[in-house]
Amino acid sequence: MHRRILAAALMFCFALPLQAQTIPFESKRWEIDAKESRVEEYLGRQSLFLKGGLALVKDAKFLNGVIEFDIAFSPDRTFVGAIWRVQDKQNYEQFYFRPHQSGNPDANQYTPVFNDNAGWQLYYGEDYATPTRYRFNEWMHVKIVVAGKQAEVYIMDMETPALFIPELKFEPASGQVGLSAGSNNPAHYSNFSFTSLDAPVLKGKAKPPQPVPQGLITAWSVSNGFPEKNLQGKFQLGESDKAGLAWKKLECEASGIANLSRLVALGEQSNTTFARLIINSDREQIKEIKFGFSDRVRVYLNDHLLYAGNDNYISRDYRFLGTVGLWDALYLPLKKGRNELWLAVSENFGGWGVVAAIEDMNGMQIQY
Repeated sequence: MHRRILAAALMFCFALPLQAQTIPFESKRWEIDAKESRVEEYLGRQSLFLKGGLALVKDAKFLNGVIEFDIAFSPDRTFVGAIWRVQDKQNYEQFYFRPHQSGNPDANQYTPVFNDNAGWQLYYGEDYATPTRYRFNEWMHVKIVVAGKQAEVYIMDMETPALFIPELKFEPASGQVGLSAGSNNPAHYSNFSFTSLDAPVLKGKAKPPQPVPQGLITAWSVSNGFPEKNLQGKFQLGESDKAGLAWKKLECEASGIANLSRLVALGEQSNTTFARLIINSDREQIKEIKFGFSDRVRVYLNDHLLYAGNDNYISRDYRFLGTVGLWDALYLPLKKGRNELWLAVSENFGGWGVVAAIEDMNGMQIQY
């Protein structure tokens, strides 16, 4: 009899929903690293004013579950939102708002942050952002549901997700949760909570995968980082340019994007890296390669400079974003035998990446 009562009680306990952990901003559980932050009353409630940094629940171990908060911001340009599965202050998943793009297709953004470099120039379109019209200078409720490699974001409407994210770019690993704010303008946050769940249910569904471009390059050998100035005036690579390079293989994502920040940390002395392919050709021939890059590139074939390009943010006009795709083409004069294609890719911010495809693979093989 007692065993049946105990079993029933245990079943009842497991059936109860896990309680959300609401973390007051005065709590010592918060670690705040920002240019400006303070707890203050705003729009009738206690809130966190945050500008230029992160606020982390330092003892959180969040893998899957629900993150909720209220946010208020002006229509001024800024980038404010939430982060989760934080491994350290340089590596985490992020969703943020762009108030100045209210109602536009890029009104917000999901991006991974690898080695302190967000990747919005690599991750754009309806899988990463959604056109949302905001209510300025009043509280808006936000809910983020995370389940394995997917997530969805609710903005004001808690019944229908505004954005379904079909693929989170980090491998699932528990970490801290928190809030983020760019340096342009602040946001206020209130009622922050999170709930860990084993298997939260998502309402959104992934769409069928897009057709893969023919001849898509699926991996690169990537060097360690070095200063871009080392290649200034270099029309031909010599042995001294190659000395000291260490190489790692980087698998591309399904789209063909190679996010170089996965392997190389951006810095003053490390804003350029080589992405290398070995092309074995059975004869002397010319092959078209389509490619894209962020932010700048120098293309060397068998040590000779063939091309240099600049896709910096707003380098062409005030709305030029510098997003990456198979926008450009180059014609490679291959010799018979081994050919080495080196792309020196340089980065300012916003996504350090490369993508390429060689549609006609006849008479050649790629070696990674």
